[in-house]
Amino acid sequence: MARLKAASAYRMVKRAYTRTSRRRALAYVKGAPNVKVVQFDMGDRTNVQNLPYELQLVSAREIQVRDNALEAARQSAVRTLEKKGKTGWALKIRSVPHQILREKAVATAAGADRFSQGMALSFGSPSGHAVQVKPGTILFSFYVEKDFIPTAREAARKASSKMPMRCAMRLLDNKTKKEITL
Repeated sequence: MARLKAASAYRMVKRAYTRTSRRRALAYVKGAPNVKVVQFDMGDRTNVQNLPYELQLVSAREIQVRDNALEAARQSAVRTLEKKGKTGWALKIRSVPHQILREKAVATAAGADRFSQGMALSFGSPSGHAVQVKPGTILFSFYVEKDFIPTAREAARKASSKMPMRCAMRLLDNKTKKEITL
């Protein structure tokens, strides 16, 4: 099984490139793989409006985040919240990976220069998805009750450690959407 390329290969935010060709069959990206994020809403989803606090995990800089980083952050956050209890919290992933990542397979074996194509046909094949975030983009929203706030902060801290950039946390009143400090 092929390894993933380093995240540094995909960090730069670029304009979405669509191939243009005189032949219509070659003018779009074919066969994008499935998004690796399993669920976008977790926890007590029916009770989100009744939970009094919202803790947001916000990006601090412009970067491209792959879907496997979002999934790893989601898993660690849910695991931390479920240790405290099954109800009294809800988690929502607010950024959806739509950007298709492509890579050109490079031959590295001995004598590869004889059969590799160099930059000819270098559009690349789809290899994954990413979300392009700007500073202040909300990545995750944790809806919690008052006694869950420390647990939600710990879950957000663990989720931010899986992200390729620094993240900030904001605590809001869920009814008025005003920021509060505790």
